[in-house]
Amino acid sequence: MAAPGWTAPAIQRRNEPMASGERAALEGWLDYHRDTLLTKCTGLSEEQLRQRSAPPSNLSLLGLVRHMAEVERWWFRTNVGRQEVAQIYCAEDNEDGDFDDVDTADTEADFATFRAEVELARAAAAGKDLDETFERPRGTLDVRWVFLHMIEEYARHNGHADILRERIDGVTGE
Repeated sequence: MAAPGWTAPAIQRRNEPMASGERAALEGWLDYHRDTLLTKCTGLSEEQLRQRSAPPSNLSLLGLVRHMAEVERWWFRTNVGRQEVAQIYCAEDNEDGDFDDVDTADTEADFATFRAEVELARAAAAGKDLDETFERPRGTLDVRWVFLHMIEEYARHNGHADILRERIDGVTGE
């Protein structure tokens, strides 16, 4: 468990790219959304990060951070990088462990895991052509699709994070 009094650190969110090539735009928008999620957590205590502030939903800001670490791992490392890595928080008998098991989670470790998974995702995608494909049960996907899906996933969950944060302490923002 993180030290008592731990709060989510401040983050300087990078600006989204305004004019760039396709790869730089995809990477830039993804980083912008990664930073946005962390920004929504800035300055909150462990208790606040764990708070499920929009009942009956089980969503919490810490749960979203844990979920996105899982998603980064799944799409970039498992699919794009073709690495065999186990899930972090979830299992066959606990499919929503990322969201459900936040009450006793080590908050500081979970943020470190998120940051590590982002870096490992970047490494898995580095040098991969956007047109490179891989097979999934629903069909053939390319690396470009993964970037677009991740931007969409973060955008959706950042909307959830906006609501959760506002319900916790009234903070709103971009």
